[in-house]
Amino acid sequence: MQLQSIPVQIPEGSNVILGQSHFIKTVEDLYEIMTESSSQIKFGIAFCEASGPCLIRAAGNEQALKTAAVNNAKAIAAGHSFIIVMQNAYPISVLNAIKQCPEVCNIYCATGNPVEAIVAETDQGRGILGIVDGSAPQAIETDEDVKVRHQFLRQVGYKL
Repeated sequence: MQLQSIPVQIPEGSNVILGQSHFIKTVEDLYEIMTESSSQIKFGIAFCEASGPCLIRAAGNEQALKTAAVNNAKAIAAGHSFIIVMQNAYPISVLNAIKQCPEVCNIYCATGNPVEAIVAETDQGRGILGIVDGSAPQAIETDEDVKVRHQFLRQVGYKL
């Protein structure tokens, strides 16, 4: 078995959701979830099929984001993994709906941070063991940091 760290390429101004699913219907169901969540959201989805022809299945409403999703799926190349690359919305806007999708087994991350997928490769194929999301903590937040956090949440409309 070999372990690899695969950097996820996130286009400027985008967020990604990386997960595991179990059925070819995933692409269509995730597409519906994304389009039903907001008329402003732009996205691309790629799903790595794990049986049959083992194709990367893709959909989206923005070609550049669809291409980014496919390129990331190709680099990770783990069976039954999916990636959504999105703009004009935060993952929090779609995450619960994605978790409720019958085919979705696991969400590894939902982030705009630099991400690395930790992938194991065996004779059978590849699987995601986990992810590295962003950087390690540098300190504990101060009272000023709490104020900045509160202001940001209100600025983006998540708190009154």
